[in-house]
Amino acid sequence: MNELSLVQRIVVWILPVIFAITVHEVAHGWVAKKYGDNTASNLGRLTLNPIKHIDLLGTIILPGLLLITGTGFVFGWAKPVPVDSRNFKNPRQNMAIVALAGPASNLLMAIFWALVARVGVMVGSGNETIAMPLIYSGVAGISINLILMLLNMLPIPPLDGSRILSGVLPNYWAWQFNKLERFGFFILLIMLYFNVLNVILAYPKYILEQWFFTLAGL
Repeated sequence: MNELSLVQRIVVWILPVIFAITVHEVAHGWVAKKYGDNTASNLGRLTLNPIKHIDLLGTIILPGLLLITGTGFVFGWAKPVPVDSRNFKNPRQNMAIVALAGPASNLLMAIFWALVARVGVMVGSGNETIAMPLIYSGVAGISINLILMLLNMLPIPPLDGSRILSGVLPNYWAWQFNKLERFGFFILLIMLYFNVLNVILAYPKYILEQWFFTLAGL
């Protein structure tokens, strides 16, 4: 595939990035509702309308800067869907499953985008006007969803992985672990600045990408 210009890269990535982040948040709210918490539903957040979920910094500015700088590591976030664990019968365990719903949705979306790319491959070089946008969007969709899935599985508060870990730890240790949440964002910024996130996620991302690219026929 030919190298895309900066403008083309941004255009190709816009839809996969927005929906990867949006669906991730909706999945949290949808599962929370299944466990008895209607907070997100009552606030109108169980919708795929991106406008309801866009965070200026996390959905637009940060992914845009990462694309422009060509770091090869693009991620972001939406406005968190509110979840009130007091409405759950088993708050910590149910919250762990609610947290897991986000990365699980990214895995399913990666499969979807792999199938989109496969359609582009099947259309073939005979009709590049249709084939190439499908292939490039599919590759972008696979990449952003795998990054979000792997990133959110890290046990760093407030990432989903920390909620999952908190749900399986004994009460005392879960309480101690959750104290780290106030420092979580700064920990992530430091890890991003010193390229630690890229080092941690690069290999598992590469392995998973090979599997999904094979599914896509690339």
